[in-house]
Amino acid sequence: MSKENTNKLKESLTEKQKELKLSIAEHNPEALFADGHDHAIMGYSSDGRVIYSVDLIVESLMEDMSHEEAVEYFGFNIECAYVGEYTPIYMYEE
Repeated sequence: MSKENTNKLKESLTEKQKELKLSIAEHNPEALFADGHDHAIMGYSSDGRVIYSVDLIVESLMEDMSHEEAVEYFGFNIECAYVGEYTPIYMYEE
């Protein structure tokens, strides 16, 4: 894939992520988002909680750490954080 096509794909994905975030905020203005992980938003639940892909979050964390460290960091610092009624949902894909 050419660099130009890669950039177009990234721009398209970024635009879709922005639209999804806006849609979630319209559905539930109190929805809570995990900082820095917009790329991993998969959608939202019927009660307005944001749903994230665990695989995509761990993958992005691996830019700065090993897979094992990323999984541990996710488990202790992101997944286990309860921030209220609209705490995000983290989806595992098998």
